[in-house]
Amino acid sequence: MTRPRKAQLITLAVLAAALAVVAVRRSGWDPRDLFSRAPKAEAGPQDAVYAMLDAARDGNVPRYLAAHTGQMEAALRQTIAEKGEAGFAAYLRQFHAPIKGIAILEPQPLTDREVRLRVEYVYQDRNEAQTMYLEKLSSGWKIARVEAAERVKTLIPYGTPVQ
Repeated sequence: MTRPRKAQLITLAVLAAALAVVAVRRSGWDPRDLFSRAPKAEAGPQDAVYAMLDAARDGNVPRYLAAHTGQMEAALRQTIAEKGEAGFAAYLRQFHAPIKGIAILEPQPLTDREVRLRVEYVYQDRNEAQTMYLEKLSSGWKIARVEAAERVKTLIPYGTPVQ
């Protein structure tokens, strides 16, 4: 094998290894999990809401859609079909950009498979609260329906300087 050919093969091997590292990091998999003896904690309803909000902020339409189920998922699919995936992604990013923070109250069990969560969104000039209903499926907790958001009176608006 000639010297230039060896250099090409080494370069290809290094690039393949770098791509593999990037793919593993993007997938969220951690190699330390192989050696961990502690069982993974099961994701709760709050985790499903946080995942939905992260997907919305990133404009990740498949992940956002995966956080929903039932009629809610069907309605979102219809909206995506009408707006297109790129348009819906832009809408998600724009709609969730002004959110400064969120607060999620403890889930209130309705049945063994359904809970109600109150989610409060903190904006620069206001707070809004929304009740979400989540169902536990074999794939985890999914948002099944939401009530309209209601404005919450705040004593001190977000970002007010402390004196």
